[in-house]
Amino acid sequence: MAALVPVVFETILVVEDTPIVLATVRLILTNAGYTVLEATSAEHAIQIESDFPGVIHLLLSDVMMPGMSGSDLAKILGERRKDMRVMLMSGYPGGDLLVLNYGWYFMHKPFVPSGLLQRVKEVLHSADRRQGSDHFGTEHLSVSL
Repeated sequence: MAALVPVVFETILVVEDTPIVLATVRLILTNAGYTVLEATSAEHAIQIESDFPGVIHLLLSDVMMPGMSGSDLAKILGERRKDMRVMLMSGYPGGDLLVLNYGWYFMHKPFVPSGLLQRVKEVLHSADRRQGSDHFGTEHLSVSL
């Protein structure tokens, strides 16, 4: 018997330049019922966002990418989609410091699927689209994908 996919109505734009990470994140999120738009660069994400007529509930982007960074992408898309939440992810030490001034959410890489899903749910269902300084959410899960 096939497993039932939960009904979720949120759309997530995932931006990641490492193909295996992008594919894994897409699989985790789609299996949880999310609609996933995927981009391999910030420039690609801008094009996808421009072409997508619906609501993008969450931008989930790598911080360090060739060309434009995830934080620069978040600034651009955040101006165009004021209600979109932002969660950046990075495996580099100090990556979480890049998001501190903007109140964006953060996820350390590597992470386990359950940790990613828990964090995504927290971000999407928090009362404020911006993260408060009292809950930075940089807990590190050390299991690789």
